[in-house]
Order: sequence, then C-alpha cells, then structure tokens
Amino acid sequence: MNTNIAFILSTIAGFSTLIGSFVIFLSKKKSLNFLIGGISFASSVMLFLSLFDLFPESIHFFSYIYKPFISIILSLIFLSLGMCISIIIDQVFPNTFNEKSLYKLGIITAIGIIIHNIPEGIATFITTSKDIHLGLSLTIAIAMHNIPEGISISLPIYYYSRSFKKAFLYTFICAISEPFGALIAYLFLKPSYQIFGVIYAIISGIMIHISIYELLPEINKYKRYRITYIFYTLGIILVLINFLLF
Repeated sequence: MNTNIAFILSTIAGFSTLIGSFVIFLSKKKSLNFLIGGISFASSVMLFLSLFDLFPESIHFFSYIYKPFISIILSLIFLSLGMCISIIIDQVFPNTFNEKSLYKLGIITAIGIIIHNIPEGIATFITTSKDIHLGLSLTIAIAMHNIPEGISISLPIYYYSRSFKKAFLYTFICAISEPFGALIAYLFLKPSYQIFGVIYAIISGIMIHISIYELLPEINKYKRYRITYIFYTLGIILVLINFLLF
C-alpha cells in the first residue's frame, strides 16, 4: 500500500483547483485563452485516459474473479453508472464557465464541484495505493480538469464581490474536498479486486461524460479552434508518452 504517496497525489489533484483562482489577475483575453487551453487539454487527457487506461484496468481487476465476458459486462455496467452519476450531478448542480455569472452561480458551482471532487479523491487514493504510475496519470488528468473548475468558481465570485480573498476561500474549500475523499477511502474502504474494478469503471464513466458532454461543447462555444486543437493534441501526446514510459 502506497498510502503516503496516495494522500500526496490526492492533495495535489485537489489543490490544483487553486491555480484557477490566480487567473483573475490576468487580462480577460489571456484568461479566456487560458480557460480554453485548460479545458481542451483536460478533455483529451480525461477521455483517452479513461478509454485506454482506466476502463481496461477495470476489466483486468474483474478478470481475477470472473470470466472475461462477465468482466467486460460488469465494467460496462459500472461505466454506465458513472456516466449516470455525472449526468445527475450536472442536472442538479450545472457547471458553467461564464465570466458574467453572479455570486450565487459561483456558490452553486462550488457545491457541484465538491460533489465531483470527493469521488475523484477516492479514486485517486485507491488507484495510487495499487499502482503509483496509474495514480500519477489519474492525478495529472484530474489536476488539469480542476484548474478550469477553479476558474469557474473564482471568476463569478470575484466579479461580484471584487474580493480575491473570498474567491480564494471558496476555491480552497473545493480543493480540500479531494483529499477528504482520500481520507474516506482510507478509513472506510477496504481495497479488493471488486472495489478496484468498480471504482475504475465508475470514474472512467464520469470522466468520459465530463469530457464529451461538458468540456467539448463548452470549448466549441468560444470558436477559438486553433487553441483548442493545439491543447487537445498536447493532451493526447501526454497520454501517449505516459503509455510508452509506464
């Protein structure tokens, strides 16, 4: 068990949300470019990591107990469950990256992100406990996703209150929800092949839904395709390098 490293990576993934708070110091143009690049990069990393790493790992863990066909079916069921969870969360607490949103919108977005971050913290902790290399890959993907999430919290609150401290505080609360998820995993979840298979498939489903149905449509709204293509390609390259190295 790589418990200490698992806690460290979960904390890094969560606290990357705070990076988004510092975007409010940039000009609007640079903030928008940074936002588009971050979303594009996160979308590609999350999608390819889910399809070619997390989901196959889920099948692999189930295969220790079940026959190959049953393992694939179980992974698909829990992947679908993960997508359903993400859909329900988004319907109840829709995320937005609209800079003109008001204070209330920032609070609602923060609540939704906290709900997203807790299972991400659980997944990061359990994944790293079993495989440090895969845990590192997942940490990078989640961190790149958390940066634009930090922006989506900070900008509405800052533009309403003109207080960086208040924007930073709410983003910090969201950031600590990720290591809190890791703590839940440490205290209450006993690692097993079934748990790894279920968690990998569920988080894969969540990340696929976020990548395809949330991030990509959000990117296309800005119609800055050059930035989108560049950072989306960089995300794919990062995943490929990870596969070659590990």
